[in-house]
Amino acid sequence: MDIARQLALVELLRTRDFPAERGGSGTVTGGPGYHLAALSTSEEFWDDDGSGSGPAAEQYEALGEALAGRLDARWGPAQRFSLWSMRARGMAGEELPEPWYELSAAVDSLWIWRTENRWTAIGVARWGAELPYQLMALITETDPP
Repeated sequence: MDIARQLALVELLRTRDFPAERGGSGTVTGGPGYHLAALSTSEEFWDDDGSGSGPAAEQYEALGEALAGRLDARWGPAQRFSLWSMRARGMAGEELPEPWYELSAAVDSLWIWRTENRWTAIGVARWGAELPYQLMALITETDPP
């Protein structure tokens, strides 16, 4: 998906009502108070050394930066938001709000903006060591914990 389509999907999700129950189809899922979309998925499933760094990781960080730059032009500079501590808190048993906790399982950090009454966030996800990278977008009315 090119950047124009990614921007259009983010804008569509920002204006769409949230579903009453968790579900979705294709690359977009959602639940009460949120939409989560895979904007792009890498073809490379893992890096040669298994480190999580390499061509696919670098390419998807660059995609995220490019999209963040376009969104910065619309809404002002993004905040960088780390999900590392949230992941650790959840693994220690703390109950954290969705969709933030779900996203923390695969995303280290996000670019986030507060627009009107919703948060818009994008980040690079990797849901498992042998799974592809994804550029994800989250639109939610739930404040980050």
